[in-house]
Amino acid sequence: MNKPKKNWLLASTVAAIIAAPTVTRANSELEMLQKNPGNWASWGGDYSGTRYSKLSQINTSNVKDLQPAWSFSTGVLRGHEGGPLVINGVVYIHTPFPNTVYAIDQKTKAIIWEFTPSQDADATVPVMCCDTVNRGLAYGDGKIFLQQADTVLTALDAKTGKRVWSVQNGDPRLGMTSTNAPLVVKDKVITGIGGGEFGVRGFLAAYNIRTGQLEWKGYSMGPDKDTLLKPGKSTTWQDGKVTPVGPDSGTSTWKGDQWKIGGGTTWGWYSYDPKLNLVYYGSGNPSTWNPLQRPGDNKWSMSLWARNADTGEVKWVYQVTPHDEWDYDSINESVLVDQEINGKMRKTMVHFDRNGFGYTLDRESGELLVAEKFDKAVNWASHVDMKSGRPIVVPEFSPEFHGEDVTTVGICPAVLGVKNQQPVSYSPETGLFYISGNHICMNYEPFEVSYTAGQPYVGSTVSMMPPGVDVLTGKKDDSTNLGQFTAFDAKTGKIAWSNKEQFSVWSGSVATAGGVVFYGTLEGYLKAVDAKTGKELYKFKTPSGIIGNVNTWEYEGKQYVGVLSGIGGWAGIGIAAGLDDGTSATNSEGLGAVGAYRSLSSYTKLGGAFTVFALPN
Repeated sequence: MNKPKKNWLLASTVAAIIAAPTVTRANSELEMLQKNPGNWASWGGDYSGTRYSKLSQINTSNVKDLQPAWSFSTGVLRGHEGGPLVINGVVYIHTPFPNTVYAIDQKTKAIIWEFTPSQDADATVPVMCCDTVNRGLAYGDGKIFLQQADTVLTALDAKTGKRVWSVQNGDPRLGMTSTNAPLVVKDKVITGIGGGEFGVRGFLAAYNIRTGQLEWKGYSMGPDKDTLLKPGKSTTWQDGKVTPVGPDSGTSTWKGDQWKIGGGTTWGWYSYDPKLNLVYYGSGNPSTWNPLQRPGDNKWSMSLWARNADTGEVKWVYQVTPHDEWDYDSINESVLVDQEINGKMRKTMVHFDRNGFGYTLDRESGELLVAEKFDKAVNWASHVDMKSGRPIVVPEFSPEFHGEDVTTVGICPAVLGVKNQQPVSYSPETGLFYISGNHICMNYEPFEVSYTAGQPYVGSTVSMMPPGVDVLTGKKDDSTNLGQFTAFDAKTGKIAWSNKEQFSVWSGSVATAGGVVFYGTLEGYLKAVDAKTGKELYKFKTPSGIIGNVNTWEYEGKQYVGVLSGIGGWAGIGIAAGLDDGTSATNSEGLGAVGAYRSLSSYTKLGGAFTVFALPN
């Protein structure tokens, strides 16, 4: 087992620096790997983040015959988010803290190599929001890239598991942690930072894949030299048109220098368009959760970004939820697809936000094309004004309108969002996006909080409950489901179908050419549904609740489906961290989640496992 020595000065050093006479273009190799459906070479299956596979051996006719083929225990408890990479026949899986990585031989099922980094648990785990999860690995230039919880980005030799280099991306002593899957683009590996609930100022950073040297860093807020916004050149959506951004937009909508602890962290997913050479991602909630302490739009938290992959310069940015009052992080993935909208083919970027609106933008210009609710229970805003791009807030559900130390009742969605980090999938055959979602509302009470480095900077008490409102119609009903799996047409902004689930669907889905979409449930079921109708075709109970992303690949002519199970994450934090104290169903432990999901412990327990499925021989 390979273990790097702890060193807080790794930001300026690397374990090995290899002279490179030419620039490595790792994305060329990745594009080739992604074109072969036998691989699953990045978190989204491809640079566009579609999570679509061209494999069709498993289809709507035979998926009912699916069987477990083999399984592997990770040896780690807590929540298992993310999913496996499969590169040229080798399966790479990861765990939550301590972030062990395994390379597994598919033929023998033996461990080829194993790597566990040395991390200071006492410094890192206490400042990890919402469980000790990790969302996955990246591959490029013959290396596996691991973003450790303590913010260290590590490059491992894909064949041997030996550490090539490590670099410090942040400092847990200031509340910084990392849970995101990196993305390899050209000669860079791109990563972000977490810690918005600790007043961390978010950024996206690019490191050289050969040496670990920092190439560029773009902050979510601050002066233009920090955000890498170019006044007059970088644009945003305003007044019904694409408009140049003015100078220092990242400070002018903040009170004083509060932007320095402004949040806007970047712990989600990153996509890339090789032709436009743009990286796409979202920034998270502003700090604190108490909106009365931070007047203004709080730019550029809660925003969608397009940055030049070479320099980090911002092409365009669009703020989804100005002056967020509800913790509606915008870190969710941005999926890149070409679609015909109003009779015109568009290069679009589709983003399903925690705020409950599905956004379709022109990914080249940043023009807003569609913004519609993908759960009709959403009530905090009536609609998005397409000219300004701003949501129209309903005062009844505005914590700021009611004031500090006053509970605003019945806000939909809850802080978990209609969809959290669990990535959607897209089928070019149906033209639909498949959304693993939450169906849950909240009561929200803001209170004054002061900032101390490395300490929680939340300033709100939250409790959660079912909406009692139908997903499709918005009409009141007596359902108590906390989750749904929804098919959505991003060209029109309309829901095609939606299946109710007892608990939130916290697993990322995968769509296939066989007409099947796979996802997992918090109780632990792997499910397969018909991509056109949503009809359930198969389910199997895995050892623990599924919050991991389902992936599919091929080995020796056979299609496999694999998923990490292991209950945890925000929705499962009560079980994962032992927070169930037996109080009322709406208690606010785990940032509001424990009470709402109290009954989950009757269906599943802790335990990390990787389960692989296939059709019988």
